[in-house]
Amino acid sequence: MTGDIVKLDLGEGHQIFFQAGDITGQATDAIVNAANSSLMGGGGVDGAIHRAGGPAILEECKKIVAAQGHLPPGEAVSTTGGRLKAAFVIHTVGPVFRDGMEGEAGLLSAAYRNSLRLADRLGLQSIAFPAISTGVYGYPAPLAAEVAVRIVLDELSQAGSLHEVRFVLYSLDMLEIFVHAAKDEHRRRNATRWTFIKLPATVSDPHQPQA
Repeated sequence: MTGDIVKLDLGEGHQIFFQAGDITGQATDAIVNAANSSLMGGGGVDGAIHRAGGPAILEECKKIVAAQGHLPPGEAVSTTGGRLKAAFVIHTVGPVFRDGMEGEAGLLSAAYRNSLRLADRLGLQSIAFPAISTGVYGYPAPLAAEVAVRIVLDELSQAGSLHEVRFVLYSLDMLEIFVHAAKDEHRRRNATRWTFIKLPATVSDPHQPQA
Protein backbone atom coordinates (compact mmCIF):
# COMPACT_ATOMS: atom_id res chain seq x y z
CA MET A 1 0.00 0.00 0.00
CA THR A 2 1.47 3.34 -1.02
CA GLY A 3 0.76 6.89 0.02
CA ASP A 4 2.47 9.61 1.95
CA ILE A 5 2.80 9.66 5.71
CA VAL A 6 1.43 12.92 7.05
CA LYS A 7 3.00 14.32 10.21
CA LEU A 8 1.17 16.90 12.27
CA ASP A 9 3.66 18.72 14.50
CA LEU A 10 1.76 20.30 17.39
CA GLY A 11 4.79 21.92 19.01
CA GLU A 12 6.18 21.25 22.49
CA GLY A 13 7.29 17.78 21.41
CA HIS A 14 3.81 16.50 20.55
CA GLN A 15 3.10 14.98 17.16
CA ILE A 16 0.53 12.92 15.31
CA PHE A 17 1.24 10.73 12.28
CA PHE A 18 -1.33 9.58 9.72
CA GLN A 19 -0.49 6.67 7.46
CA ALA A 20 -2.03 3.74 5.62
CA GLY A 21 -0.67 0.31 6.44
CA ASP A 22 -0.53 -2.62 8.83
CA ILE A 23 -0.78 -1.58 12.47
CA THR A 24 0.73 -4.88 13.65
CA GLY A 25 4.14 -3.79 12.33
CA GLN A 26 4.27 -0.55 14.30
CA ALA A 27 7.19 -0.04 16.68
CA THR A 28 5.33 2.32 19.01
CA ASP A 29 5.29 1.51 22.72
CA ALA A 30 1.70 0.32 22.35
CA ILE A 31 -0.77 -0.43 19.60
CA VAL A 32 -4.51 -0.28 20.14
CA ASN A 33 -6.73 -3.23 19.36
CA ALA A 34 -10.30 -2.52 18.28
CA ALA A 35 -11.54 -5.49 20.28
CA ASN A 36 -14.91 -7.02 21.02
CA SER A 37 -16.19 -7.21 24.57
CA SER A 38 -15.17 -10.85 25.00
CA LEU A 39 -11.48 -10.02 24.36
CA MET A 40 -11.19 -13.43 22.70
CA GLY A 41 -10.08 -12.19 19.30
CA GLY A 42 -12.11 -11.81 16.13
CA GLY A 43 -11.86 -10.49 12.61
CA GLY A 44 -10.21 -7.42 11.12
CA VAL A 45 -7.61 -5.61 13.21
CA ASP A 46 -8.49 -7.71 16.27
CA GLY A 47 -7.68 -10.99 14.58
CA ALA A 48 -4.57 -9.60 12.89
CA ILE A 49 -3.13 -8.41 16.22
CA HIS A 50 -3.75 -11.77 17.90
CA ARG A 51 -2.19 -13.67 14.98
CA ALA A 52 0.88 -11.43 14.82
CA GLY A 53 1.36 -11.19 18.58
CA GLY A 54 0.88 -14.86 19.36
CA PRO A 55 -0.87 -16.71 22.20
CA ALA A 56 0.52 -14.61 25.07
CA ILE A 57 -1.96 -11.83 24.24
CA LEU A 58 -4.96 -14.14 24.41
CA GLU A 59 -3.74 -15.70 27.66
CA GLU A 60 -3.64 -12.29 29.34
CA CYS A 61 -7.04 -11.40 27.87
CA LYS A 62 -8.52 -14.57 29.39
CA LYS A 63 -7.16 -13.58 32.81
CA ILE A 64 -8.69 -10.10 32.51
CA VAL A 65 -12.10 -11.49 31.56
CA ALA A 66 -11.94 -14.05 34.37
CA ALA A 67 -11.20 -11.28 36.88
CA GLN A 68 -13.58 -8.55 35.70
CA GLY A 69 -15.91 -9.94 33.03
CA HIS A 70 -16.41 -8.68 29.51
CA LEU A 71 -15.00 -5.27 28.62
CA PRO A 72 -17.75 -2.66 28.20
CA PRO A 73 -17.73 -0.32 25.18
CA GLY A 74 -15.55 2.72 25.81
CA GLU A 75 -13.28 1.04 28.36
CA ALA A 76 -9.66 -0.04 27.86
CA VAL A 77 -7.25 -2.62 29.30
CA SER A 78 -3.65 -3.53 28.50
CA THR A 79 -1.80 -6.77 27.80
CA THR A 80 1.63 -7.74 26.61
CA GLY A 81 2.42 -7.22 22.95
CA GLY A 82 3.70 -10.78 22.69
CA ARG A 83 5.69 -11.14 19.47
CA LEU A 84 4.76 -7.66 18.25
CA LYS A 85 7.31 -4.85 18.05
CA ALA A 86 5.07 -2.92 20.45
CA ALA A 87 5.57 -3.90 24.09
CA PHE A 88 1.88 -3.43 24.92
CA VAL A 89 -1.50 -3.93 23.31
CA ILE A 90 -4.24 -1.69 24.63
CA HIS A 91 -7.62 -3.30 23.98
CA THR A 92 -10.68 -1.09 23.70
CA VAL A 93 -14.23 -1.70 22.55
CA GLY A 94 -15.83 0.82 20.22
CA PRO A 95 -19.57 1.28 19.78
CA VAL A 96 -21.74 -0.36 17.15
CA PHE A 97 -23.17 2.50 15.10
CA ARG A 98 -26.95 2.49 14.82
CA ASP A 99 -28.36 5.95 14.07
CA GLY A 100 -25.95 8.27 15.86
CA MET A 101 -28.55 9.03 18.52
CA GLU A 102 -27.72 6.21 20.94
CA GLY A 103 -24.62 7.67 22.55
CA GLU A 104 -22.23 6.33 19.92
CA ALA A 105 -20.08 9.49 19.82
CA GLY A 106 -19.66 9.45 23.60
CA LEU A 107 -18.63 5.80 23.61
CA LEU A 108 -16.18 6.28 20.74
CA SER A 109 -14.71 9.31 22.51
CA ALA A 110 -14.32 7.23 25.66
CA ALA A 111 -12.57 4.43 23.76
CA TYR A 112 -9.90 6.82 22.49
CA ARG A 113 -9.68 8.80 25.73
CA ASN A 114 -9.36 5.78 28.01
CA SER A 115 -6.77 4.17 25.72
CA LEU A 116 -4.65 7.33 25.76
CA ARG A 117 -4.95 7.78 29.50
CA LEU A 118 -4.03 4.15 30.13
CA ALA A 119 -0.94 4.54 27.94
CA ASP A 120 0.02 7.65 29.86
CA ARG A 121 -0.45 5.89 33.22
CA LEU A 122 1.85 3.13 31.96
CA GLY A 123 4.49 5.77 31.22
CA LEU A 124 4.44 5.13 27.48
CA GLN A 125 5.63 7.70 24.97
CA SER A 126 3.99 6.51 21.74
CA ILE A 127 0.82 4.72 20.68
CA ALA A 128 -0.76 3.65 17.38
CA PHE A 129 -4.51 3.53 16.71
CA PRO A 130 -6.63 1.93 14.02
CA ALA A 131 -9.88 3.58 12.93
CA ILE A 132 -11.98 2.21 15.79
CA SER A 133 -15.54 1.09 14.97
CA THR A 134 -15.32 1.92 11.24
CA GLY A 135 -15.30 -1.74 10.11
CA VAL A 136 -18.11 -4.17 10.84
CA TYR A 137 -19.38 -1.87 13.63
CA GLY A 138 -20.44 0.52 10.88
CA TYR A 139 -19.40 3.91 12.25
CA PRO A 140 -19.32 6.40 9.33
CA ALA A 141 -15.65 7.16 8.67
CA PRO A 142 -15.87 10.99 8.54
CA LEU A 143 -17.74 11.11 11.86
CA ALA A 144 -15.36 8.60 13.46
CA ALA A 145 -12.31 10.54 12.26
CA GLU A 146 -13.70 13.78 13.68
CA VAL A 147 -14.10 12.17 17.12
CA ALA A 148 -10.74 10.42 17.01
CA VAL A 149 -8.71 13.47 16.04
CA ARG A 150 -10.47 15.76 18.51
CA ILE A 151 -9.94 13.43 21.47
CA VAL A 152 -6.29 12.76 20.61
CA LEU A 153 -5.59 16.49 20.35
CA ASP A 154 -7.29 17.19 23.67
CA GLU A 155 -5.55 14.36 25.50
CA LEU A 156 -2.06 15.00 24.12
CA SER A 157 -2.23 18.55 25.43
CA GLN A 158 -2.63 17.17 28.97
CA ALA A 159 -0.50 14.01 28.79
CA GLY A 160 2.53 13.39 30.95
CA SER A 161 4.76 10.86 29.17
CA LEU A 162 2.77 10.39 25.97
CA HIS A 163 3.88 12.62 23.11
CA GLU A 164 3.36 10.68 19.87
CA VAL A 165 0.17 9.24 18.39
CA ARG A 166 -0.07 7.44 15.08
CA PHE A 167 -3.23 6.66 13.15
CA VAL A 168 -2.51 3.59 11.03
CA LEU A 169 -5.41 3.25 8.62
CA TYR A 170 -6.46 0.32 6.45
CA SER A 171 -6.85 2.23 3.17
CA LEU A 172 -5.72 5.35 1.38
CA ASP A 173 -9.33 6.59 1.40
CA MET A 174 -9.42 6.31 5.19
CA LEU A 175 -6.06 8.09 5.40
CA GLU A 176 -7.48 10.98 3.40
CA ILE A 177 -10.54 11.17 5.67
CA PHE A 178 -8.43 11.34 8.84
CA VAL A 179 -6.06 13.95 7.44
CA HIS A 180 -9.06 16.01 6.36
CA ALA A 181 -10.46 15.79 9.92
CA ALA A 182 -7.13 17.01 11.31
CA LYS A 183 -7.07 19.96 8.92
CA ASP A 184 -10.63 20.83 9.93
CA GLU A 185 -9.54 20.88 13.58
CA HIS A 186 -6.56 23.03 12.61
CA ARG A 187 -8.90 25.62 11.12
CA ARG A 188 -11.47 25.37 13.89
CA ARG A 189 -8.90 25.89 16.64
CA ASN A 190 -6.96 28.52 14.68
CA ALA A 191 -3.84 26.63 15.71
CA THR A 192 -1.18 28.73 14.04
CA ARG A 193 1.72 26.76 15.57
CA TRP A 194 0.67 23.44 14.04
CA THR A 195 2.56 22.24 10.97
CA PHE A 196 1.54 19.54 8.49
CA ILE A 197 4.51 17.77 6.85
CA LYS A 198 4.39 15.05 4.19
CA LEU A 199 6.93 12.26 4.54
CA PRO A 200 7.62 9.52 1.98
CA ALA A 201 5.87 6.22 2.61
CA THR A 202 9.26 4.49 2.64
CA VAL A 203 10.03 6.11 6.00
CA SER A 204 9.65 3.12 8.32
CA ASP A 205 10.07 5.07 11.55
CA PRO A 206 8.77 8.55 10.74
CA HIS A 207 9.53 10.15 14.10
CA GLN A 208 13.25 9.62 13.56
CA PRO A 209 15.26 12.21 11.57
CA GLN A 210 16.11 10.96 8.10
CA ALA A 211 19.50 11.26 6.41
